[in-house]
Amino acid sequence: MTVALYMDVHVHRAITVGLLMRHVDVLTAQEDGYRTALDDRLLDRATELQRVLFTQDEDLLAEAKRRQVKNIPFAGVIYAHQLRITIGRCVQDLELIAKLAEPKEMANRVEYLPL
Repeated sequence: MTVALYMDVHVHRAITVGLLMRHVDVLTAQEDGYRTALDDRLLDRATELQRVLFTQDEDLLAEAKRRQVKNIPFAGVIYAHQLRITIGRCVQDLELIAKLAEPKEMANRVEYLPL
């Protein structure tokens, strides 16, 4: 089984397009009607859909940490700082995770890019 991704509104569109071109299962918050959702609700939605949330928003790291400390389950978060990774590298790393990881491996975890 592959990992499905849920893209935060802060993610550059070129990353989403690059992943779609590589046949990665991607859904954006904008497509899902969650453009203005708060971080906790966005992570709830990704978890409801059984998708790992990809973000470049540091505030979501705090929400993920809060859930880890309080043992609140979530599907997982992948984080990349906007200035510390190229779009191409981001696409490559996300593709690897999506195609090689299992959803249960990503659950309740935060993964940082670049790998």
